[in-house]
Amino acid sequence: MTDSSALDPEDRKIVTLARSARARNGVPEGAAVRDETGRTYVAGTVALDSLKLSALRTAVAMAVASGATSLEAAAVVTEAETVSEEDRAAVRDLGGAGTPILVAGPDGTVRTTVTAG
Repeated sequence: MTDSSALDPEDRKIVTLARSARARNGVPEGAAVRDETGRTYVAGTVALDSLKLSALRTAVAMAVASGATSLEAAAVVTEAETVSEEDRAAVRDLGGAGTPILVAGPDGTVRTTVTAG
């Protein structure tokens, strides 16, 4: 486990935003990404009959749709222990293999950090 207070303030911000999205929308996951200019994009799980997207893929899609050309970092708040390969691929496509993904539990405690690669 990672002491969230030891995180860089910008990383702590995206974890907090992801946690807020999860709680506000009552969804299984919340995610936030930070682009190359420092802008953040926040999303929750999308679960429609015709469209199913994880929170992280939705946040990446929102960044792309808003004109982001790269990512600095991503965070996901989830019950899962890690992120799926599909989620890592979405972050990798925009941010590159070395982009960190902070994986936090529902309480906001970062459990692990993985790279998109």
